[in-house]
Amino acid sequence: MHLPDGIIPLPQALIYWIITLIFIAIYLFKLSKTEHREKNVVYTSIFAAATVATSSLSIPSPLGVPIHFFLIPLVAILMGPLSGVIVAFLCLVIQFFLMGMGGITTLGANTLAIGVAISVVTYFFYSIIRDLNWRLSIFSGTFLGIMVATIVQVLMLFFAGLATIDVLLASLIPFYLLIAVIEGFANVIIVSFLSKVKPELVNLDKI
Repeated sequence: MHLPDGIIPLPQALIYWIITLIFIAIYLFKLSKTEHREKNVVYTSIFAAATVATSSLSIPSPLGVPIHFFLIPLVAILMGPLSGVIVAFLCLVIQFFLMGMGGITTLGANTLAIGVAISVVTYFFYSIIRDLNWRLSIFSGTFLGIMVATIVQVLMLFFAGLATIDVLLASLIPFYLLIAVIEGFANVIIVSFLSKVKPELVNLDKI
């Protein structure tokens, strides 16, 4: 989901940038009101570094847009949806400047898909299903977060005039469907492990 510069028309890219900046501003405001903000900043930095490593392992797709694992659903579950957005944003900035992945004009679009869509959807379904079954909540939140982010990217590419909805869905959905299932199961295992060996990570202040 690292869309490069030039693939999204500038007026559309500006809209995505504005939405991203609104979420970043809300995060910064909530962080300033958080009691343990220093701890949150430390863990945000750690997760950003881990996300850079995880999402840098890209798999080519037919449209030339790489697919990869995310780690953002795990961040949203452990730290909250806005933290997921900021980790995604930091990750994308680092990957652009150090690895040439993504772009500056498309940074808003990439953050909207990888950060906002994944984090908000993941945390929403995780929260409403958690009391019923915490394992199911982690898996379903992760799965639906990734799939909604994929649909968001499909719509971005469609509105950019790059391909029809049918072609985009057929090209991207099967790849990310597999990744969503794998990452969903992986997150269940990771959170279960952390709850036993590092419970403070599971009980972080959610932003």
